[in-house]
Amino acid sequence: MRWVFSLLLLYVGQLSAQSLPPLRFAITDSWSMPLVRVEYGQPVEGIVFDLMNRLASHLQRRPEYHVLPRLRLQAAMQRGGIDVRCFVMPSWSTEPSDTFSWTPPLFQQRDWLVADHRHTLPASLATLPSQTIGTVLGFQYPTLQAQFDSGYFERDDARTQLQVLQMLQAGRYRYAISNQASLDWFNSQLPPDERLQPLLVLEEQQLGCMVRNDPSIPTQGILQTLQRMKQSGEIEQVFERYSHLSSSAAAPTDNQ
Repeated sequence: MRWVFSLLLLYVGQLSAQSLPPLRFAITDSWSMPLVRVEYGQPVEGIVFDLMNRLASHLQRRPEYHVLPRLRLQAAMQRGGIDVRCFVMPSWSTEPSDTFSWTPPLFQQRDWLVADHRHTLPASLATLPSQTIGTVLGFQYPTLQAQFDSGYFERDDARTQLQVLQMLQAGRYRYAISNQASLDWFNSQLPPDERLQPLLVLEEQQLGCMVRNDPSIPTQGILQTLQRMKQSGEIEQVFERYSHLSSSAAAPTDNQ
């Protein structure tokens, strides 16, 4: 009868999860693979999608995804429409400190100055001629902010990171900025002699998650679960899975 009892516990857990309010996750529509792929307004795969599904499963809550432009996320957070937002850091947020609680850093992001295969970097960033650089709408680039403010460099904002890389490949500009994961994924779809070149690291960022402080959600439980996922290696396993997918796509095959 032990199996009957186990099934009963599983059924009760499913009923409990369905009766509780969902966890509402923020998805920035400027992200691209391997972070997330969105179809018909909802995420279907990617690092963020997998991690948020795992978090919701640990907490026996149903995940609900809100795909929004980066510049609209602030308003959604202010009106309490989002419970969890990940891949952010406190310096990016203008929310009052008591509105959200923060995890310790969980993810590392590296931003690169990137060129197509026809261009190289001058002797230093300081000697880079005044020009347009491909950027993502709403993204901050502290290393180059002074040059953007002065007009020495001009931003050419695209809606997504993928579009930035596509326009760099097409020759719209000579240089662009991309995070490491998106660049690796994009390059995995290209022949080796056409891949975009990472030239200079602009930022190394330690990112985490912000969780809404509200009695309707288990704020401390979410923070603790994310920390356990980090300590157990579960977060790294998700990143490694997509890294392996990217490496497999980039590997030459016998008929190439």
